[in-house]
Amino acid sequence: MSTSEEQVSTPNQQLILDEWKTYPMRQPQIAKVVVDICVGEGEILERATTILKNLTGQTPVQSRARQTIRDFGIRKREPIAVRVTLRHEKATQFLARALKAKDDVLLIKNWDLDGNFAFGISEHIDIPDVKYDPQLGVQGMNITVCVERRGFRVKRRRIRRSRVPYRHRVTPEESMVLVRRDFGIEILEKEKERTYLF
Repeated sequence: MSTSEEQVSTPNQQLILDEWKTYPMRQPQIAKVVVDICVGEGEILERATTILKNLTGQTPVQSRARQTIRDFGIRKREPIAVRVTLRHEKATQFLARALKAKDDVLLIKNWDLDGNFAFGISEHIDIPDVKYDPQLGVQGMNITVCVERRGFRVKRRRIRRSRVPYRHRVTPEESMVLVRRDFGIEILEKEKERTYLF
């Protein structure tokens, strides 16, 4: 195995798992999965809406442009994308399927400092059990996964809202341990080297 294909090691993985066993409230969980397709306006946006609805079983909502960008022909407040937010069992089921489209491999750069991670899929037909429909074509999508511990509700509730203490936040290392354990993925420093046959 070359250096580019070496899996990122987590030296504290067993310590983290032991801590979760002792203190169940410390164990993070998948809070939500946001799937979005940004394509611009018109018929192609309607096709993206149909694709997302078929994939997730939920009705997507539209996202509008925040500013005018003349080079791309985008006007402010114009609908340019569709997105769906998945929670609970729907989120984990869809995430497991989406990771199969990435061959169960993610890169360490996909994570942020708060333990959340995101990745892209170039063609939605790479997801298992999705068939190509010539009327809809092929669309890429972005998938963002929010990882939280129990108790994060205190920062969103209307009454007596408060901040989540720093010690209760999820670290990237803990998030990686969770995803490795629950989805059996590899986490690499760099992309695998591809071999081309001529």
